[in-house]
Parts: sequence; structure tokens; C-alpha cells
Amino acid sequence: MTKHLRRRQAVAAMTATAAVLALGMSFTSAAGAAPANGASASAVPANLKLIKTKTSLLGKHYWYQQTFKGLPVVNGYYAQHVDKSGKVVQTNDGRDAVPDSLDVSAKVPAATATQSANSVVTARAARSRIAAPNKNGTPTPTATQGAAQLAVIGGPNARLVWNVTSRSSEGVSRSLVDAKSGTVVDSKVISHNADGKGSVFDPNPVVTLKNENLTDQNDQNQDALFLAQKNVILRNLDGSGKLNGTYVNIKEAKGGLASSKTNTFVYQRHSDKFEQVEAYYQVNQTQEYIHSLGFKDVNNESQDFSINTFAGDNSFYDPSTDMITMGEGGVDDAEDAEVIWHEYGHAIQDDVVPGFGESEQAGAIGEGFGDYWAVQQSIPVSKNYDIPCVMDWDSTSYTDGPKHCLRRTDTGKTTDDIDGEVHDDGEIWSNALWDIQKSLGRTKANKVILQGTFFYAPDTSFADAARVTVQSARLLYGKAAADQVTTAFKARKILS
Repeated sequence: MTKHLRRRQAVAAMTATAAVLALGMSFTSAAGAAPANGASASAVPANLKLIKTKTSLLGKHYWYQQTFKGLPVVNGYYAQHVDKSGKVVQTNDGRDAVPDSLDVSAKVPAATATQSANSVVTARAARSRIAAPNKNGTPTPTATQGAAQLAVIGGPNARLVWNVTSRSSEGVSRSLVDAKSGTVVDSKVISHNADGKGSVFDPNPVVTLKNENLTDQNDQNQDALFLAQKNVILRNLDGSGKLNGTYVNIKEAKGGLASSKTNTFVYQRHSDKFEQVEAYYQVNQTQEYIHSLGFKDVNNESQDFSINTFAGDNSFYDPSTDMITMGEGGVDDAEDAEVIWHEYGHAIQDDVVPGFGESEQAGAIGEGFGDYWAVQQSIPVSKNYDIPCVMDWDSTSYTDGPKHCLRRTDTGKTTDDIDGEVHDDGEIWSNALWDIQKSLGRTKANKVILQGTFFYAPDTSFADAARVTVQSARLLYGKAAADQVTTAFKARKILS
């Protein structure tokens, strides 16, 4: 039985456990614990570790990590979604069976596993095109270790592995190294990338000035770009004299962290500190907006940023460290608010759904949501200038024009156009969300879309994610709204 079937047929999956046990396999045998949310909540299965509790408009969401002999099971998850009365309304079961006899003593040391993983990541990064179309990539640096931890892979090929995170020009990768043989059994990029860089204004100079002829000119100050700057109030600072606050923490930055005893952070775009201000302001604005929708638990934290510390024309969110890194190739990424908003979209989904993006379609949903989140955040400040165009300023460094867009949310793509590349396929999902926004209006649409996210599984499909979004619309606004959301997904052939 595939993980997708277990997720969609949770009750059947629990019944199937008996058959698995008969084959000498188990989900482990220690007693589980129920969520502390009232007598109506169902007891959870054995050997699960509660890792996150989230609160949405409709109730609470309890996320568990599957464990085996104290070690995490890779991609093994379990979730209970509980309404306000304490009733369990949905269960996501993504556990994998592990033989009770599996030995969890490693023969290969962590250092050796890390070296093997980094070699694979470095070789792959050298082959990958990380820059945007028609743009030369920077030399590929050697991958460096982030962490190595023992874990277990479940299923028919269950084994003990070292889970190694590495950082390279691709972003952050997760490699699974067999702890008995030292063989790298799986390696993939887990950070979420945006191929393009942006502008420090509101949202960016191309949109503000309605001028597609602007160019980066190697980060020089320009009179034209000065006209696009906007004086803003930086709210929710912590008073430390740095760009740290309730929702944003500029943790690392090229040229040092911006500092002011009077909390005055005014720079020209040639200064590396200019991008620090842009990241702080735009993310703070986003969180204030999310709170205005009624959500108090959607990445409600001080999000870490690393600004201009990556030389390539790429930015990424690293779920292993909860860090957003903004690159400086071409237009400095953090000069374009839409790049910041896109990456923050990944942080939102990773916060709401631990480990989100485990399948290709889930990854495409992540990219599509990031693009949608960027363009809908532009609505109040873009004066209707080609809003579905994503990252107008950033893309001036690598597109020929006359219009500069990295991607769009109105391509008309359907599931007939799926090609297996998450950014391409993400345009199917972002188009559906964009149509929902046009049908329901920005406020209602974003409430529905964020609420639906709480019910995603980490490896969700387009269809499953669409169904919980429709259900969220029905519960929040009734049948008419649900029908409009359904129509948007049918137009993209996500639902039939």
C-alpha cells in the first residue's frame, strides 16, 4: 500500500497494520499518547513524538514524528486535526512499517557518511543549472556539512541511515547514507529556491515606476531607482538597535548587520544594509497581514534571514535550520519584495506542515504557493501593474523583455502540462489560487488558502490539497464559496 493511499484511507491503513504485523513488521510497540485537547480526541498509535501543535480558524492540528527505538523514521508522520469541540475531523497517517529486528547500531561513523554525502551533493550541484534561463552560473563551491544524525528508513527496504544535511550552490540538501555500508541511498535538495533576484522597494522599482527598462548596473545608486524608494515605519523592532523584532531576525549579512542606536535604518541601494531593511519591512508587513486575517499561529515567530551571503543568483529557505538565505547575483535578491515573499511562503508552509514538500506535487504546491503569496502581497502596492508577473525587478538580470517576469500566475496551465519540474508545475497551482482570489476576493481567498494548508500532508497531491481547500471554503463561507473554489481547481484539471 503506498503512502498516498495510507494518507487518503487512514482507517483502512490502521486495519492493514494487523496484516503487516503478521509478516513480522510493526510500527513499533510502545504506548502512544493522545493530544491533550479533550476527551473526544482519539488516542494516537505507538511510538510517536509530538513535534508541533498548530491552531487554525477551525481548531487544532497535532503533528507527530514516527520513531523507532528512539530514532526518527524518515518521512514518517502522523497528524490529528481536531475541531473546536475536540472532535477529530481528519487523520493523516504517513507511517512506514519497520521490522522489530532492525539493528540500530551504526558501523559507518558520522564523519565518513558526511564526506560521502557531500561528494554526491557537490557532483550534482556541478551538473545543475542553478541560475535562471540565459544566465551563467557561478563556480560551484564544495558542499559543506550542516548536520549528521542517525535515522531509520521504513518500508520494504528498511535500514539504519545517517541523515546528512549539506549546503551547496543548490541550496540545502538532505542525503541518506546507509549506516552499515556507507552507500548514499538518497540525496535531494530540501531548500526552496527562487531563480532570480529582486528589489528593495515596495514592491520593486519596475512596478513602482512602471519601467521595464531599468537595469541593475552592478548595484550602483541611480537617480531613477532613488525615485522608487519609499519611506516606511519599521514596526515591532525589539529595541536592540538591530533589525530584530517580533517577526523578523536579520541574523547574518554581508558587510555586517545594520545597527542604529536611534533605530534609523536609511541606506541607498548600493549599501548591503539596504537589503536588510527590505527583508525586515516586507516580512513584518506580511505577518501583520496574516494576523489581520485571524491567524495567530502561521509562522508566528522571528524568522531568521541571511542577507547577501550567497554569491549566486538564487535564494532559498532551509527547513533544517529555519533560515531564509538571500543571494546577491544579478539584482540583489532582497531588493525585490516578491523574492522575499516567495521564500517566506515556503517558511509558512514548513511551519504549518512539518516536513512539507516530500512529493513532487507537494513541492510544486510549495513553489506555486510562494509565487501566489508574492503576487497577492503586491496587490495593495502595485496599482494594478501586471500583478500576476512574479519578480519583475529581479528578472531584469536574466530575461530579455520587453516584459520581465520569472514566472506568472495566469499562464492557463493545467495538469495536462505537468512535466515533473516543481517550478513549472507550480504555475498550475498558483493559477488555481489566483483564480480563487479573483472569485472570492483577496481576504476571503487567503483565509481559505491558509486554512486549507493546515490539513495538508507533507507528501500531498494536487487533488488532495484541492479537496481540503474546498472543504475549508465550505466551513468558513458556505456552499457558494466552496463551489467557486471547486470551479477554479476544475479549470486547472486538478479536480474533475
